[in-house]
Amino acid sequence: MRSFITFSGGCRTALLFGTAAVALSAAPVMAQDTGEEETAQRGNTIVVTATKRDANIQDIPFSINAQTADDIERSGAVTLEDLSRNVAGLSVQNLGPGQSQVSVRGVSAGQVVRDQPGVKEQVGVYLDESVISLSLFTPDLDLFDLNRVETLRGPQGTLFGSGSVGGTIRYITNRPEIGVTEGTIEANLNRPRDGDLGWYLKGAINVPMGDNVAARVVGYYTEYGGFIDAAGSGGGQNVNGGERYGGRLAIRIDNGNGFSLTPRLVYQRVNADGFNRQEIFNLYANPFTTQSPAFTFDERQQYLLQREAFEDETLIADLVAEIELGGVVLTSVTSYTNRDILVSRDASALTGSVSVDLGYPVDAVLLPSNLRDTTDLETWTQELRLASDSDGPLQWVLGGFYSDTSRFYRQRLPTPGYDAFTDQVLGAGTSAAVANGFPANSPFNSDLPYDIEQIAVFGEATYAITDAFDVTVGARYYDFDETRTITTGGLFANGDTGQVDTTSSDGISPRILLSYDISPDVTLNAQASKGFRLGGVNDPLNTPLCNAEDLALFGGFQDYNDETLWNYEAGVKAQGDGFYFNAAGFYTDISNLQVTLDAGSCSSRIVFNVPEAHTLGVEAEFGISPAEGLDFVFSGSLIEAEFDTTLPDPLAGATGIREGNRLPSVPEFQLSASGSYEFPVADSADAYVAATFTHVGNRYTQPADQENNPRTFVHGLPFLGAPATASTTVDLLLPSYNIVNLSAGVDLDNGLSVIAYLNNVFDENALLSFDRERGGRARLAYRTNQPRTLGLTIRKDF
Repeated sequence: MRSFITFSGGCRTALLFGTAAVALSAAPVMAQDTGEEETAQRGNTIVVTATKRDANIQDIPFSINAQTADDIERSGAVTLEDLSRNVAGLSVQNLGPGQSQVSVRGVSAGQVVRDQPGVKEQVGVYLDESVISLSLFTPDLDLFDLNRVETLRGPQGTLFGSGSVGGTIRYITNRPEIGVTEGTIEANLNRPRDGDLGWYLKGAINVPMGDNVAARVVGYYTEYGGFIDAAGSGGGQNVNGGERYGGRLAIRIDNGNGFSLTPRLVYQRVNADGFNRQEIFNLYANPFTTQSPAFTFDERQQYLLQREAFEDETLIADLVAEIELGGVVLTSVTSYTNRDILVSRDASALTGSVSVDLGYPVDAVLLPSNLRDTTDLETWTQELRLASDSDGPLQWVLGGFYSDTSRFYRQRLPTPGYDAFTDQVLGAGTSAAVANGFPANSPFNSDLPYDIEQIAVFGEATYAITDAFDVTVGARYYDFDETRTITTGGLFANGDTGQVDTTSSDGISPRILLSYDISPDVTLNAQASKGFRLGGVNDPLNTPLCNAEDLALFGGFQDYNDETLWNYEAGVKAQGDGFYFNAAGFYTDISNLQVTLDAGSCSSRIVFNVPEAHTLGVEAEFGISPAEGLDFVFSGSLIEAEFDTTLPDPLAGATGIREGNRLPSVPEFQLSASGSYEFPVADSADAYVAATFTHVGNRYTQPADQENNPRTFVHGLPFLGAPATASTTVDLLLPSYNIVNLSAGVDLDNGLSVIAYLNNVFDENALLSFDRERGGRARLAYRTNQPRTLGLTIRKDF
């Protein structure tokens, strides 16, 4: 099986599609990680021979996209969200730094946010061989010195396991190369419209350390320019700036006789001073107040009594060992991940809205309050596998996987002075009576330690029945156990004391794939595959905050089962002189979809299973080079993602779970088009110009958003003169948006490149997701994108 890259004439940009195939096709699983990729260009095709045999994308019977280093550089992408706009079927719901939610092919169940630590991811994320995905917090990795980013569409439950029910994303780094000295330095300046100056400095170097050892070192620092302004005593201009810094150190030892060892350390820290939230209502800033000036928000504006922050410190240590055993390769992957995450939010409006309901005086409602969510994570994983490494009609891989995760999630709500008002209104000693051992002046506190253990056994084999017809079969058996303890305290909490909940599951995830070569340049493929997403236990509702209606509606959901789906897919892959075309049609039948719902006044969120849902769609990617140096790439997807279950009213109206309603966060139509033209400007220099256009269709943030929409949020807050009937009407169908990016650059023979770019040329204010607190009583807001940004990048390869 071969993997190839299409080039056009002398154009430097590679239109790589499908190198991820080597990550999934039996023995090529081994190939991806040897770090010894040897390529040979044959016409307009590059053949990867890492396993000492050809691996061609034409023989890979499923849908894959890969964004190469050149694609990333020229598109100006700095985040996974940026990349997603160029990948058919990939959607990213932006919830702030390091908190994006990823969905593939419409498999989505609603907004999952910081206070749902038990929810598992639907798309697996890997750094090379190491799994790094974490529900709520998709790692916001720097894209510098990557070989490519692969999107493996459809369930990958056989080889990648839980968390890959919708698909898998892999960040593939450049590995150390023995005997090679090379490096790159890259610097950038950029400025969003009306925002702060941003910049970065990054470098990578590959150094030989003798005949059999090499090291690769990567370091980077990025300063993000903020573009959100905030009114209020905690506000200011451009409050959502931040920084990201870190690096990677990898050493490769290869004795040249079939044994290699690659230890690696990865460190990254992200600090953000605020969030990309655009508010339309705030308890303290709204058009309804009469005892203070009425307030109407501008675009990209919010209101704060306290500054906000996000911190994410990540350490990854992994070790990959490979041994050739005469026709078989043994691979061991050991990985350790440690992450410390803080989400610090201004919860003044949230706490104040409760105080209004409790009848507290104005001075209590105005107290600044800070909600601090912290996550401490430690994960060990071990994978051991054998794969065939010889010519022949049968290729196979067989392995086992083990993971042990310890995750401690905490919430604190420090609100200085709050206990005095509590005791004044509710009676002396009330605050101490409900504290349950937590600090004073913190009306909500929780400790939730999780212990999660998983084992799995997997295998996959491909047999070439004829030279043109291959059949692949595989399966994965998994066994999962989770233990969670919950302790809460404070006026808003239930006072849980060491309650222990457990959940467990096991199952088998199979798949079968067929591939038929109509000709050397055209391949048809089909597959049926199963994916799974582990279940869990809901946190108790904050019953002291719930009104009777919400408590009755949402109070009966405790645990939720595994989500499973069957994917049925057929596709075609074709290439020719100066073009390629990939397309696939798919249908997924989803059982026990884990849907996330906002429990309104309870200031809680719950997850429960919806028996039946489906997605149905087509996706296509097309690249053409009509003339030397001229390239066009088009990709798009059309997806129907709907519930096939109707809950009885009033649950159907409150949850949006009604047959025919759309699954949340999924655009029905998504399109990306890009073009570039490269031309010589001197004997030693080439220039290029490039443009990209992206259309993302309309979406809903949560399932219930499409019920009774436009929605009227009745704030019910007789505060500062606001009437109890004060309300805000919002169309919760997030509108479609279009983004246009332009870039131009010059590449010199001495390895120097200069790139100028203008992103979001027409300054589109895209509404990415909708956020509400306490059912709209505290805040209503959208997450929004970066405005028009002008930038300059200088890069030197040596």
